[in-house]
Amino acid sequence: MNVSTVAEPSTVQASISVPVEIAQPLATPIYLSLTQPLKRKASDPPFKDHVVALDPTVFNHPIRRDILHLCVTHYRDSLRQGTASTKTRSEVRGSGIKIRQQKGTGKARLGDAQSPMLVGGGVAFGPKPRDFSTKLPRKVIQMGMRVALSAKLKERHFGVTTSMGWPNGRTRHLSQRIDELGLRKTLFVTGEAQTPVELEQAMANIPMVKLVSAEELNVYEILKWQRILLDTKAVEYFERVLGKTTTVENLV
Repeated sequence: MNVSTVAEPSTVQASISVPVEIAQPLATPIYLSLTQPLKRKASDPPFKDHVVALDPTVFNHPIRRDILHLCVTHYRDSLRQGTASTKTRSEVRGSGIKIRQQKGTGKARLGDAQSPMLVGGGVAFGPKPRDFSTKLPRKVIQMGMRVALSAKLKERHFGVTTSMGWPNGRTRHLSQRIDELGLRKTLFVTGEAQTPVELEQAMANIPMVKLVSAEELNVYEILKWQRILLDTKAVEYFERVLGKTTTVENLV
């Protein structure tokens, strides 16, 4: 609502600017139908009749490809070992005596046998052990997570389930269940502090699926997998860590 004061022309000669309060509209939550869980519990609501409300500040962020590129590059740089090492001419074994005289042979000038121009000599400007990791602001990484999650949701490769568990560590039955639900090439994300042991054991030998905790999830993993499936605790974790509060701005 706009609040303003209007003065009569006969009493006030000059216009006076007054503060105008503009209420920013609240962002509309995103409603998403629940995905059928791997193993339904008695306490779980029917997935067909229930939806989950997602925070739009986390799951409806504008797509920023430049932010995704920064986050992926930052993550992959941290994976590089940086252990490659070559020997310089001072580290190669051999004598330091000059191979032949400087003039009179009709051949090129040469020094010792460790010269980079000779076979078996040192390497000029070769790699040495180094740290390839780069720094990226925390807020940029958080924005990258919002963008990656929002991109999966807009592509309709995003799902939410009530719970994520499996009664035993048998791989065969879980693999059949995943095929029934069409969840191949899916990254399963749980908000539990510790991933379910039975589900982790059963999923270890199944190709094209992976289970991670919400704290371990990163932008690279989200973009790498074709589909992502979160449980409700993972949604609560991301909304708590990445969510933003809506404020009302005062304009003058």
